[in-house]
Amino acid sequence: MAMKPHRKKKLISIIIGVTGVSIVVALVLFASEQSVNLFQTPTQIANGEVKVDQVIRIGGLVKESSVQHIERKDSQLETRFVVTDKKNDIQVTYNKVLPDLFREGQGVVALGKINAQGVFVASEVLAKHDEEYKAPEVLDALEQAGHPVKREK
Repeated sequence: MAMKPHRKKKLISIIIGVTGVSIVVALVLFASEQSVNLFQTPTQIANGEVKVDQVIRIGGLVKESSVQHIERKDSQLETRFVVTDKKNDIQVTYNKVLPDLFREGQGVVALGKINAQGVFVASEVLAKHDEEYKAPEVLDALEQAGHPVKREK
């Protein structure tokens, strides 16, 4: 039984439309997945929940006595420090100017990737803005690690 020409055109139009919409939805989902920078704690990284070269944000406290300023061969300054959630630590390297409020013992959130050696290479570092403030993600990470924190209202 042959299909009438006008029905055949409608069916082809519907198939093309559904295929086009499916491709657009797939591209949007792929793009949104790539742009989401998930927040991870040093414990989650230590547990292997993060892939090498996956863009993420890490947060915690800058470990006391861990900040080192190193001048590289290309005359660029590199800063190395440790971020901790008081359960696990992660080594961080950063080769730009740190925020003025960056200090040991203070909350920090960094954007970047874990390299093959397990070091977090930061492309951006954010520090708290006053003596009492800690980013909500940092507070959550500390609480999950079993350290009670005082939250501002």
